[in-house]
Amino acid sequence: MARSRADHDGREDDAIVVAPHQAAAYNGVVFWPVLVAVLVADLVTKAIAAYALAPIGFAHDVVGDWLRFTLVYNPGAAFGLHLGPWSRWIFLALAAGVLVVLWRLFKETRAGDNARTFALALVCAGALGNALDRLRSPDGVVDFIDVGVGALRWPTFNVADVAVTCGALLLAWVLWREESAAEAAATAERAPVMSVGTVEAP
Repeated sequence: MARSRADHDGREDDAIVVAPHQAAAYNGVVFWPVLVAVLVADLVTKAIAAYALAPIGFAHDVVGDWLRFTLVYNPGAAFGLHLGPWSRWIFLALAAGVLVVLWRLFKETRAGDNARTFALALVCAGALGNALDRLRSPDGVVDFIDVGVGALRWPTFNVADVAVTCGALLLAWVLWREESAAEAAATAERAPVMSVGTVEAP
């Protein structure tokens, strides 16, 4: 294992050079602690909410009515998205598919790419947290974070939803950055080839 050498512009690349099959083990130092910490936080806060915030639908003011804790059970997806009586199984199947894709992305992540690894851990933890709720109870996912002003309320959500949203936004930015870097590198490689055939007029 070693740091990669300087690139064609003389800049030092911070990527860690390891065998492809070892990258996941290297990135696991970031991935697994983040995933476990977020998953535990989600499960613990849901258990506390189910115990302390009953009855369902009763609002507990935290910061005026801007932030309230209100216990609800959501049989649908994040932020109250519902697809009828089959929501539980539809979203469990979707979660399983998403987790497979995320795991492949993690396995393909180069060693030392902490931003991408962190983003994937957040999304995986959130998806697992809500999936476990759906498996555990037909009532659905425990939601309790209630924000808004007066009657204008955002759909009630939980720690898992926050993790999925933040992780997805971070992952989108990371993938966009990777694509931009790849395009810049391709352009830089083509530039010398194009300049070879250029002949200055006398």
